[in-house]
Amino acid sequence: MIIAVNTEGDEVGGGLGRASTMAVADVQDGQIVSWTETPVGWDVLHDDPTSNHGAHHARIAKFMKDNKVEVIVSAHIGPPMAHTLGLMQIHMFVGAAGPARQAVLAAAAEMD
Repeated sequence: MIIAVNTEGDEVGGGLGRASTMAVADVQDGQIVSWTETPVGWDVLHDDPTSNHGAHHARIAKFMKDNKVEVIVSAHIGPPMAHTLGLMQIHMFVGAAGPARQAVLAAAAEMD
């Protein structure tokens, strides 16, 4: 199962749309078998006056599609972004906090 989480250091980050870094984990049999962190810069791009929310949501959606994300773990996902991710059939665990790896494993356990 491929799970993405926005991170701040080792912790779950704040809102998905303002993530500076995303981690993508492959979880199999309750264990993280790979963990890749990617700087995405959505924190800066979110309020970029030369862009709009549609383009910003498209960037996030493209990241999820390119990484074959099935589940997202985040402290917050705004309703318009949640709608888009729902259309993509990506499961969302919102309200997560604490160590990112533990949050990913908890989401994986909920999906099983």
